[in-house]
Amino acid sequence: MAASMAGLLPMPAFAYKVYVSNEKDNTVSVVDSTTMEVVNTIQVGQRPRGITISHDGKFIYLCASDDDTIEIIDTATDQIVGSLPSGPDPELFVLSPDGKRLYVANEDDNLVTVIDLETKKVIAEVPVGVEPEGMGVSPDGSVMVNTSETTNMAHFIDTETHEISDNVLVDSRPRFAEFTPDGSQVWVSAEIGGTVSVIDNASREVIHKITFEIPGLRSESIQPVGVRITADGTKAYVALGPANRVAVVDTKTYEVLKYILVGQRVWQLAFTPDQKTVISTNGVSNDITFIDVATDEPVQSVTVGALPWGVVVSPN
Repeated sequence: MAASMAGLLPMPAFAYKVYVSNEKDNTVSVVDSTTMEVVNTIQVGQRPRGITISHDGKFIYLCASDDDTIEIIDTATDQIVGSLPSGPDPELFVLSPDGKRLYVANEDDNLVTVIDLETKKVIAEVPVGVEPEGMGVSPDGSVMVNTSETTNMAHFIDTETHEISDNVLVDSRPRFAEFTPDGSQVWVSAEIGGTVSVIDNASREVIHKITFEIPGLRSESIQPVGVRITADGTKAYVALGPANRVAVVDTKTYEVLKYILVGQRVWQLAFTPDQKTVISTNGVSNDITFIDVATDEPVQSVTVGALPWGVVVSPN
């Protein structure tokens, strides 16, 4: 697909570094967003999955799940420069809006771990449901949401008290939580349920469920995982797993506007800082796909490491 797509659409005007965690070969691929080529490969810990970046772009934080740790990568050198404590099997995390805390889902011990990034110490552990994974935080930083895959709940946690304020039942195997930019809603994907639940942040009730239908595909193969919403709040992108597509959803009407064919087993998504491009990780085809946000067309796919899982883009 990479060869056929190349040159169809204009390349991004500004070069960003795209970091992709490759779950199977214990690497992070570094991709130049302008040339759309891998420019570096970083050897990391075992089973890298969740990946994010400090707000100033200086450090990558990476869940080395089978090493029970979070590695810190200096983006200037692409070298591992430290680690953070974590509970067993960290899978996914989210950085607080002020950049001071990291909220980590520890899948094996049913805890959300709160890490102070200045002291590099755990400051709280929040018991949640079975197999926590999805992590979201409100734009004002007052609420974090964790999804537990086996309990099928979204847990709303007060970031001051580190206590659960509400539990919202969603469909089977929730994998991701994403707040809208105004903080009024949380979108929670359910991989086995095949839906995205839209939860009102004030009432803590599900106000809509988005479903997906793709001609020629069985419903069981349409498995929502990663969710990203544009900064202007108008469109949501939903990775649909083995359906090999990214759904584009109107956030006002909840209508699916388009299905974008990408690689195999599309898992996570990330925007470039200019919001002109969204990038998908395609685990089974071992590549990532650059998608033009203006046209919702795939631009190019780039081969990375084995079983790409997470993706994040440097802001500079």
